[in-house]
Amino acid sequence: MKGLVVKNTGSWYTVRTDDGQLIECKIKGNFRLRGIRSTNPVAVGDHVSVDDARFITEIDDRRNYIIRKSINLSKQSHIIAANVDQALLVVTISKPQTSTTFIDRFLASAEAYRVPVILIFNKSDVLDEDERRLQQMMVDLYETVGYECRQVSAATGDGVAELQPLLQGKITLLSGNSGVGKSTLINRLVPGVNLRTAEVSDAHNTGMHTTTFSEMIPIPSSSAPGYLIDTPGIKGFGTFDMEPEELTSYFREIFHYSKDCRFSNCTHTHEPGCAVLKALDEHYIAQSRYQSYLSMLDDKDESKYREAY
Repeated sequence: MKGLVVKNTGSWYTVRTDDGQLIECKIKGNFRLRGIRSTNPVAVGDHVSVDDARFITEIDDRRNYIIRKSINLSKQSHIIAANVDQALLVVTISKPQTSTTFIDRFLASAEAYRVPVILIFNKSDVLDEDERRLQQMMVDLYETVGYECRQVSAATGDGVAELQPLLQGKITLLSGNSGVGKSTLINRLVPGVNLRTAEVSDAHNTGMHTTTFSEMIPIPSSSAPGYLIDTPGIKGFGTFDMEPEELTSYFREIFHYSKDCRFSNCTHTHEPGCAVLKALDEHYIAQSRYQSYLSMLDDKDESKYREAY
């Protein structure tokens, strides 16, 4: 029978079959995806075939997925979700602070697999004046690059209702660092789901994992049904299977200026006649974005995957 993977707890997969049943399935020990070395060969959002013994026997071709380097197994990947229409990346200016490097790595990975991303700046209600200015500067930066940004407070509900139309009829991945308020946001967006939430650690200003598995949550709608994919908070985002010569095209503004470089194989690090370096000097490219590009160029040093970006 055929079905959709709607929950992954690590060893068990909940599959919604084409006739509407929810069944618990496993995979055989030697199940591997062709061409991808992954810690989780089956991901939420996958369309699969299941045999009578409730083993997943086959995965349909994916139209896209979000993938990252496995932190503890540097030669393997972790597939966050498959077959998504868009991603909401929840970020925070403080408590905890989301680094621009993390944001840029997520955006570049999404560009690689053609997944549109909307940046959700959460916890706007707890920002002081300087933090509000910083948030607006980041919003201006990413909107200039071409990404839609929303400023919300999941705690108070401010700005959350305006997100609802973005979700109708779509499969949306919700991702971000631990502690940025993903569960609180889902509780606002899907009344009655009642996900567990936790306070950010005062000692380390970091989030504590409250979501321990990935799950597709139906979004009630009178029109087209939609789903939110809730995922555990992620600390680092090591990029997987990206060649240095491809990276330019995953940074929109760098790609724009790279067309005017003197050399077609320009790495935008030292070459004469590099239009990207010229644009950087003239402040048409943000220093933070360029530093993220350089850090990803350096990803061939596999010891870096154990770091938190």
